[in-house]
Amino acid sequence: MTLLVVDARLITMAGEGCGFLDRGWLRIDDGRISAVGAGAAPEVPGAEVLDVAGAFVAPGFVSAHSHLFTSGARGLGVDATLYGWCDSMLGLMSHASPEDYYWASLHGSLDFVANGTTTAFDFTDPRIPWEPMVDGAKSGAGALRPLEQQTRQIDAKLDSGIRFINAASLDDAIGTDEEVLDRFGLMVGHCRALDPDRCLGAAIMGAVQWSPRPNAAELEVAAMRRYGVLNEAHFLETREEVELQRSKFVRYRDAGALELGLIFGHFIQTTPEIIAQAAAGGARMSWQPASNGRLASGTADIVGIRDAGMPIGIGLDDQACTDVSDPWQNMRMGIYSVRAATGDPRSVLPEEVLRMATLGSAEVLGVADRVGSLEVGKLADFVVVDPTRPDMGPLWHPVRNYVLSSSLRNLKRVYIGGELVAEEGVSTNPLAGRAVEEVHRRMTAVAAEWGWPA
Repeated sequence: MTLLVVDARLITMAGEGCGFLDRGWLRIDDGRISAVGAGAAPEVPGAEVLDVAGAFVAPGFVSAHSHLFTSGARGLGVDATLYGWCDSMLGLMSHASPEDYYWASLHGSLDFVANGTTTAFDFTDPRIPWEPMVDGAKSGAGALRPLEQQTRQIDAKLDSGIRFINAASLDDAIGTDEEVLDRFGLMVGHCRALDPDRCLGAAIMGAVQWSPRPNAAELEVAAMRRYGVLNEAHFLETREEVELQRSKFVRYRDAGALELGLIFGHFIQTTPEIIAQAAAGGARMSWQPASNGRLASGTADIVGIRDAGMPIGIGLDDQACTDVSDPWQNMRMGIYSVRAATGDPRSVLPEEVLRMATLGSAEVLGVADRVGSLEVGKLADFVVVDPTRPDMGPLWHPVRNYVLSSSLRNLKRVYIGGELVAEEGVSTNPLAGRAVEEVHRRMTAVAAEWGWPA
């Protein structure tokens, strides 16, 4: 099948800047981009033509940090910082069945896709349920839930159509080192048996911030080396117990995680010394502006981290702590929060943040050969954004207008692999309606049974 997209304000993200073409076109063959050009598009006999009439066509967003299973837990823990919010939101989900997790993850995945995020680094909820934090570590370890609790979350992503990297916790509070590594290997093997254009990779949910195990960093590094996987760690996120959190940085550094490309998720409560060592060691970062504000976690030193040379991606985190999975809102919150902190409107520019939210995230995640920009050979994942409905006014600087003035109201279509997956904010997936019904029924039933909200 050939699709020809014509008369587009095309933001390719290729090369320097954002690769903007005021009148551009794309040719897509069998789900991949086969040609990109400016001006009048060539005639292609038999091709389906999508004339976007001057709308923006840009890469689908790549969320470098997501928890899609939380989509049925919005509105919990609104008066709490990170740990209290986890007690509320994850406390509810700890009582969910594998099928509950499937429908919540499907609901979240379809929501991401309908709002323009076509690839997500997704943390499956661990097999060991959440326990409250005490003295910088989870206070206990409940029974290990069945493997199905995680594989059903993967099934949901597959059924939604989203592309994803699947991250799993080592669940290191139970078992010997070898038992922990072997158990994690089951998840890696499960992911690698899937379509590599859908499941783009397997990864570790880094948990030194939470783990009661003294050798947690060494164990994660052993898993990175044994299985050849990424590791993204929630780290230095909250204002709680900051000095204790910072003291754990040396565990990752001394274990050799930095040179393996460890990704720090959040990375807010840093010091100049930590930033310098992380950058020099080869670490990367995922920035979650909306959730950082929602949970009162703080504003990351994006200027210092960027200037130190650390690659930065952007994540939407999850619907339970960003409330609306709107990538434009997330970008703007990032721009505004950094500018408010620095007092310098030049400290972060719209086009820079757009790159972080697309190709930058793909680079941080090691999948920029497949997603993140509209270039020949890459998967044809893109959004169509109409600047006239509602009208943005004159496009004085089109790419900056795209970032600062677009909203979900302007998002008209979303394509994955050249296939329409959402239109006017509505998913085309045949399971979308049922996902809504199931999440409402299942989450309220779990809450009623366990007396939630607590």
